[in-house]
Amino acid sequence: MKILITGGAGFIGSHVVRLFVNKYPNYQIFNLDCLTYAGNLENLKDLERNANYTFIKADITDENVINKLFAKHQFTDIIHLAAESHVDRSITDPLAFVKTNVIGTMILLNAFKTTWQNNFEGKRFYHISTDEVYGTLGETGLFTETTSYDPNSPYSASKASSDHFVRAFGETYNLPYIITNCSNNYGQNQFPEKLIPLFINNILNSKSLPVYGDGNYTRDWLYVKDHALAIDLAFHKGKNGETYNIGGFNEWKNIDLVKLLCQQMDEKLHKPIRTSEKLITYVKDRPGHDLRYAIDATKIKNELGWEPAVTFEEGLSITIDWYLENEQWLNNVTSGAYQNYYQKQYI
Repeated sequence: MKILITGGAGFIGSHVVRLFVNKYPNYQIFNLDCLTYAGNLENLKDLERNANYTFIKADITDENVINKLFAKHQFTDIIHLAAESHVDRSITDPLAFVKTNVIGTMILLNAFKTTWQNNFEGKRFYHISTDEVYGTLGETGLFTETTSYDPNSPYSASKASSDHFVRAFGETYNLPYIITNCSNNYGQNQFPEKLIPLFINNILNSKSLPVYGDGNYTRDWLYVKDHALAIDLAFHKGKNGETYNIGGFNEWKNIDLVKLLCQQMDEKLHKPIRTSEKLITYVKDRPGHDLRYAIDATKIKNELGWEPAVTFEEGLSITIDWYLENEQWLNNVTSGAYQNYYQKQYI
């Protein structure tokens, strides 16, 4: 098997790459990443000498390069994680999300189809998506695999579009695919634009903790290593043409999560209780902010035997410890110094 993992230097991608490289020494794992601000090869320093691991610096929107790579390596499978993923960035630059998430996915689909010319036996295109394609929930209910799409941000609209193209290639060309839609991920190596690492970094630097609106927006949180294990299971045991929702069975209102984070940070930094809470600042809400996401992950639990192994309190504690023990990593990504790593190691 020659598995192309796109976005493998990013947050979720790096955990998936590490899992596959270490667990499946007989697989050839190709990590393709264009190393934007969120792609960091320092996340994978421990794998660089592994015989079954190859890094490729390339952009999924460069059709000529992608076609040449497929012709050269004959990738048998794709695990497609590369994406622009931050809602706030999609509001300020929506076209970048269309380019990467829609056009990039189309280029990969077309290269995969052209390479194998209907000889798809034993091959698979695995597309990782988000629960945000379903829109927003009220105070009750859960997203299931049959929930109608109703995206409300440029980010979620671009991911919904890419999902539709994957399914269309399955229907039109019999291309074997699966799609998983996940809830909010957290854990080690996440770029500090997302809530948890941003607030850890802000507490360390005594900066304000900006909470949108009244802080009552609700999200389902999934520990990244649990997600990587779910991806492993879905890739190997999932049925072609199926969608699986991956969630943490773990809903938190933003303000409650932030207060728990503040509490754990105070304990770990040996500060008086509620010191960090004083940094909480309520800010103007962002446009089109979805009230609540919550995933029903019953299908993947019943059919593939997956469920999250880490509680949120435990996972949050592990995550905070990692950032506290890796302040140099945090300093590098916030200063941009990490972008020199590829130049030093590969050029």
